Amino acid sequence: MAQRSDINTIRNIGILAHIDAGKTTTTERILYYSGVSHRLGNVDDGNTQMDWMEQEQERGITITSAATRCFWQDHEINIIDTPGHVDFTVEVERCLRVLDGAVVVFCAVGGVQPQSETVWRQANRYRVPRLAFVNKMDRTGADFKRCVEQIRSRLKAHAVPIQLPMGVEAAFKGVIDLVEMKARVFDQDSLGSRYTETEIPPEYAEAAAAAREDMLDAVAEFDDAVLDRYLGGEELGVEEVRAVIRKAAIENQIVPVLCGSAFKNKGVQALLDGVVSYLPSPADLPAVKGIEPYRSNGVEVPQERAALDSEPFSAMAFKIMNDPYVGQLTFIRVYSGVLKVGEALLNTSQDKKERVNRLVRIHANKREEIKAVRAGDIVGVVGTKNTMTGDTLSDPKQPILLEKIEFPDPVVDVAIEAEGEGETDRLFASLRRLTLEDPSFKIKVDKDTGQNIVSGMGELHLEIIVDRLAREFGVATRVGKPQVAYRETITRSVESESKYVKQTGGHGQYAHVKFRVEPLPRGSGLVFENAIVGGVVPREYIPAVERGVREAAAGGVLARYEVVDVKVTLIDGSYHEVDSSEMAFKVAGSMGFKDAVVRAKPVILEPIMSLEVEVPTEYLGDVLGNLASSRARVVRVEATGAVHIVGAEVPLGETFGYVTSLRSLSQGRGVHSMEFLHYAPAPAEVANSVIGEGRSV
Repeated sequence: MAQRSDINTIRNIGILAHIDAGKTTTTERILYYSGVSHRLGNVDDGNTQMDWMEQEQERGITITSAATRCFWQDHEINIIDTPGHVDFTVEVERCLRVLDGAVVVFCAVGGVQPQSETVWRQANRYRVPRLAFVNKMDRTGADFKRCVEQIRSRLKAHAVPIQLPMGVEAAFKGVIDLVEMKARVFDQDSLGSRYTETEIPPEYAEAAAAAREDMLDAVAEFDDAVLDRYLGGEELGVEEVRAVIRKAAIENQIVPVLCGSAFKNKGVQALLDGVVSYLPSPADLPAVKGIEPYRSNGVEVPQERAALDSEPFSAMAFKIMNDPYVGQLTFIRVYSGVLKVGEALLNTSQDKKERVNRLVRIHANKREEIKAVRAGDIVGVVGTKNTMTGDTLSDPKQPILLEKIEFPDPVVDVAIEAEGEGETDRLFASLRRLTLEDPSFKIKVDKDTGQNIVSGMGELHLEIIVDRLAREFGVATRVGKPQVAYRETITRSVESESKYVKQTGGHGQYAHVKFRVEPLPRGSGLVFENAIVGGVVPREYIPAVERGVREAAAGGVLARYEVVDVKVTLIDGSYHEVDSSEMAFKVAGSMGFKDAVVRAKPVILEPIMSLEVEVPTEYLGDVLGNLASSRARVVRVEATGAVHIVGAEVPLGETFGYVTSLRSLSQGRGVHSMEFLHYAPAPAEVANSVIGEGRSV
């Protein structure tokens, strides 16, 4: 059995934030102060441990999530540093699915930024307890109070400061702990390793007392005994206050807020104290829930696994990585049981056996061999051949199927081909390996043009893919211009009837179906429902009808784009005892769906992006004018010191090359971020152009 920490002293956390809020710098400081690293890595210098890819070091951004482990106050902390750029949001999604807690980093100047909202929604979806760390308190324009208010107003979170900053901007020197009512002043000569704990200076005493009272008002209600003592005027002890903050944080009732400056080496040790004190261990959370797989009657039987070594083994594969030394490396989160090297596993999602050749602990791009893993661990497995992201791995004798991870659909397409003669097979093999790593990256062959089409979450996403093809796989490529991944939908409900009748020399083909199609809200996808009562269409043919519908939907009716946000209900039909077949009903389903969509007033949908631009005030007019010419809808303009922040909604097709445009408009001083918001009907002139292009291909 693996020798490892008591499960109650384990913390599995993610570091989340908007791009450039300081996630990787914060993680680097955590590694330094916990003794894992003996030097301070900096993003600007390209020498961080967590951003180890060449592309990350060159661009100064995190592209792929990186795992590591450190120890603090006799606690084992498994950390996953995630990207902040919207093009790599899938990395955040899959990590949050398996983490127990998170530290969300906010810039004290920028506050709650677009990707901050995105990662917060993702964490809400998985009910992950969080700490908020207001970083960059040393920067000009830093405002702790404003940042806390934005967390409350924009994220609808019950943010409760448990620290106050001492000083601000260039005068920032430390933090005031409202639980212990002590001040910590950090020694810059020792790179923040040493700090002095003192009484709160008189000039901060009044503000600290008021903030502590606000903190106790917010948390006391979560423990009846503490509330009675607090209302009775009794003094609450430090451990008592910590315990009630921890309880409320783990139950997602509050978000404790801390502050500091990771780059200037201030406040990170207190953040580590907060992770240990207020975020949950695997044992603090409910048992993971799943279902018993492979039941022939279709009835789902709930199952669960507690975070105990004595339970049957269960784990989720949340990331696949092509390692140059070990081949395919599968990152897993172990929920229950023990797994040893050489043992067999069942991939419950695909009903296939897997063999564990090696187990490794992961530190960025370094590996440490281990013999076994236990409940609560996050490790790498070498030897799996069929496992993909989101698959459940379990004890073959007592299988369980956990809920899969949902990934967003790509929104940008480009055509790609190999430059060299005879390199097409290598290109396809390399692309398929990359799709295993990244579920938001798709490849297909256009059936009409024969072109290889790759799809991703944005221009940068696909740029990185092309760069990796050249560097890691040695395949040079030619790439077309980015294309928008439009969608099609319907605007009214109709009924449609379809018969497929074909007579040949032997048995013929016969199928008859009747559909009702209805529009659904945006983001609903395609929903198929069988409403037939009786045997007018035999049950064994229903799946064939659905396959026909879904294949037809994938090809569209206006411009060959996927049909979405439609409910298809099979309401009637008939069959022939001799001539009916699955193939016939699949064809009838396809024909009937296309006919229904054509008569249901189909329209083209275009992806709309949420754009935030931060620009010096003197360039605001030019930026707003440019947005107006791009069919953008400006939703807010805020002044923050000498800069303005513009929030807008803009069609994706109008954003290609915006980096260059903004640089020109603002003399290189403007920055922007963008994320997918929703699909919306395209204007007539855009739709007509898209339909014309689709039909001419």
